[in-house]
Amino acid sequence: MPPEPSLQPGTGPLLAELQALGLSAGDQAAPGAGRRGGAGPSDHRAVSIDGTTVMVPMRTGGSSPFRLRVIPRQGVESGERTVLMRGDEPIADVGVPATPRFYALTTADGIPYPKIALLHARRVLASTVMQSCVRYNDPARACQFCAIGTSLAEGRTLARKTPAQLAEVAEAAVRLDGVVQLVLTTGTPATPDRGAAHLSACAAAVRRAVPTLPIQVQCEPPDDFGWFARLKAAGADALGMHLEAVEPAVRSAVMPGKADVPIEHYFQAFAAAVGVFGRGNVSTYLIAGLGDRVDSLVAVAERLVAIGVYPFVVPFVPIAGTPMANRETPPAEVMHRLYTDVAAILRRHSLFSAETKAGCAKCGACSALASYEAAS
Repeated sequence: MPPEPSLQPGTGPLLAELQALGLSAGDQAAPGAGRRGGAGPSDHRAVSIDGTTVMVPMRTGGSSPFRLRVIPRQGVESGERTVLMRGDEPIADVGVPATPRFYALTTADGIPYPKIALLHARRVLASTVMQSCVRYNDPARACQFCAIGTSLAEGRTLARKTPAQLAEVAEAAVRLDGVVQLVLTTGTPATPDRGAAHLSACAAAVRRAVPTLPIQVQCEPPDDFGWFARLKAAGADALGMHLEAVEPAVRSAVMPGKADVPIEHYFQAFAAAVGVFGRGNVSTYLIAGLGDRVDSLVAVAERLVAIGVYPFVVPFVPIAGTPMANRETPPAEVMHRLYTDVAAILRRHSLFSAETKAGCAKCGACSALASYEAAS
């Protein structure tokens, strides 16, 4: 039986290493399923370390030095504990969220709740309100890292969730499982609003059902920036519009269709959105490992933070079935440098994830950036 872990976990470098190397699947592991396919942190599982919940990619057996092991408790305590192991060395006791109680329910129209929304991390509810994208089925335009169609093709979700369904599931998730925020994202339809209209209807229905639940909505910049005010009036507290890659050549290579939307259009949208939602309540994903240089990502992060947009930096994680399935996750050393530089920018501008009302930056589980924010 391994000894008690001797290290204090939860530090940024440990989280960066864990997300870079992942968890080996197939070993003795704690119960609880990870996510497969779809939008969001696919092929991951949630693990809580020293009070911080992190989404960790799952690796085939033996390809990562990290694994979870369930062992009996020692001393007067009964039961079992779950230990994060690096090889034969115990690193930390960890928690693995139990299956949510709301997963056992079905909607008034007979749809299992997990087809409407899923638990992300520990207490964050998330749903892709439209599980399709105008570019997804066109190889010449599709984002090479995206698996939004996987869960739909496998029958694990619906193509379009109704406002009433989302309101019903959100109310139950808050009541039964203590969910503290909701993230509503969408595939991009072939309409000028880029999905904002349906997001607005969904946010309004959830707001009526659960008046105090913080909500982030996510979409591409609509043609009409007036949608930002409409989304806020409908009940959204925060907005995400995701750049992902920043260098022109990288954007064209890994997301050829989305690259048609110039970065300058995003920055115009960011400025307009900050005027509506407020500083820190607009965010964007920057995905390290798609091909951008670290210096390029840091420079864009500096520009984002200066106008009040939170740059949610995450490592690229390959997803099975996508054109980039065999691409490597960036090394922990690269992520450590990137997190360190971006966190310094955040501190300099006093922009912190904890102050965001809702969304991926508030959750933080797909990144180690928040663990770097407080570092001196």
